[in-house]
Amino acid sequence: MLIFNHSSFLTFTLMGIPGLESQHLWLSLPFFSMFLVILIGNGAILFLVATERTLHTPVYLLLALLMVADLISTLALLPKLLCIFWFNDRDIASNACFIQMFFIHGASVVRSAILVVMAFDRFVAVCKPLHYNTILSHSFVGRLGLMALAKGVILILPMPLLLQRLTFCHVVIPHTFCDHMAVVKMACDHTRPNFIYGLFVILLVVGLDLLLIGFSYGFILQAVVRLNSQDATCKALNTCSAHLFVILVTYVPALFSSLTHRFGVNIPPQTHILLANLYLLLPSMLNPIIYGIKMKEIQDKVAKCLSRGPA
Repeated sequence: MLIFNHSSFLTFTLMGIPGLESQHLWLSLPFFSMFLVILIGNGAILFLVATERTLHTPVYLLLALLMVADLISTLALLPKLLCIFWFNDRDIASNACFIQMFFIHGASVVRSAILVVMAFDRFVAVCKPLHYNTILSHSFVGRLGLMALAKGVILILPMPLLLQRLTFCHVVIPHTFCDHMAVVKMACDHTRPNFIYGLFVILLVVGLDLLLIGFSYGFILQAVVRLNSQDATCKALNTCSAHLFVILVTYVPALFSSLTHRFGVNIPPQTHILLANLYLLLPSMLNPIIYGIKMKEIQDKVAKCLSRGPA
């Protein structure tokens, strides 16, 4: 058995989707299409928020932060995936692998933290509308954004650092990207700390963030029930609808992928890998579409930009 010292110039090999190597070229088409949709959709939202002063409000600043996290996650994942599918370029240096892992998982943590902040934003908008601008000032939103970024860095940075201490017996990773647990399984050292820390991060991010989001919507629901006017109730629910759709798009695929990975014994490995890619890419692709459909201000600004074009 070959043993690769962790301090040597180690190169991993990403297999792509094992068992579907002959279909890689065809599989690249939907992934490339998603890449274009993500770049155009998220880029358009960021452009609108940056150029339209009327969109410099807390909810749109948080939306812009969400779009940035989505773009970082996508740019860390898809270029290498497409190189595997198109050019059979499977090799990746260990340091590049750890950097990719940091940005993919770090962006996911930041995205989840921003969704918690957006839930708080919706809570203030529905339950304390008269104090909305006072509570959610630009400086406060900026501090919350920095806290979300710090959470991603602090929680994910130990993952590649813990991996660097390991000795690897295998270098062929049966995946399309350097997923933390996929790389851990390549090691021949004692990897219990890596497994425990990975589980700790999942429980802290998904468990705690969903709990905080649940608390926010519990208070929102309580406030909505007290409203006497049906119009006021519909308006309050509509205020939260885009955020609720984004929560479903973000957490349902992630939880489904995690459950099938741990309990789906009879599910083929290529299904696990496809699900892992989709739970990272679907939110990035659908978030700008959801907000574009549900938020009239964005529709108006898009229509205004299009009307400026040549007649």
